[in-house]
Amino acid sequence: MAEQGTNGAGSPSFAEIIRGHAKDRPLPKRFYKQAEVAETDGGFTVTLDGRGIKTPLKQPLTLPARTLAEAVAAEWNAQGEHVDPASMGLTRLSNTAIDRVAPDKQRIVSEILAFAGSDLLCYRAESPDPLVARQCAIWDPILKWAAESLGVGLVTATGIIHRAQPEASLAKLNTLLNDYDPFALTAIHNMTTLSGSAIVAVAVARGHLEPEAGWAAAHLDEDWQIEQWGEDAATLRRRALRKAEFDSAVSFLKLTNHP
Repeated sequence: MAEQGTNGAGSPSFAEIIRGHAKDRPLPKRFYKQAEVAETDGGFTVTLDGRGIKTPLKQPLTLPARTLAEAVAAEWNAQGEHVDPASMGLTRLSNTAIDRVAPDKQRIVSEILAFAGSDLLCYRAESPDPLVARQCAIWDPILKWAAESLGVGLVTATGIIHRAQPEASLAKLNTLLNDYDPFALTAIHNMTTLSGSAIVAVAVARGHLEPEAGWAAAHLDEDWQIEQWGEDAATLRRRALRKAEFDSAVSFLKLTNHP
């Protein structure tokens, strides 16, 4: 970690804190007493002993809502003797929104559209019949909602051979995603990559699906395999970590006060 206050410019960036920690090194020591929320141009920020936090690219951590700023400050205040970046999911998502998403929204939108082009909900099993029936029962209503409420109608296919989606539907989804601000788009991107479905992510973001229902829909096939063959401890641990990230993205979206 860079030495704090060496040039009088304020607190070290989150990247400097992360660089100070590797798997073979101890966590960096806490270097501040109190994190607080302050108003700033364009929104809110978090200060550490009165000095503003910087993103990994050294930009001011300007947040769109006080609720989000308070939650980020709480992450910093919750640190003990050492600072553990892994426990600061909202801070990481905020950094991503500012450094990665805001400068190039269309690139992030394109990544989400790539998932929609081969969306998990569109690829169905050939057998067994109970699995096919479950996929239809859970996934078809979500796709119907996307078609009727969003104008994003996607086609389904049996097996794993790619089937192109209608260009008009992807164009409609492109427009819809571009309406989101960088913070909301960050959350949707994370939910998409973690679920494998852009449609599930958008359905959760727009309140059509409860987060738990969205997560369950995205893991329908995996749950089927568990029912047939039993649980694998390593797989369950990885899934739990991904679920925590998914929940963090959902919380992040809500804290931005996005409708």
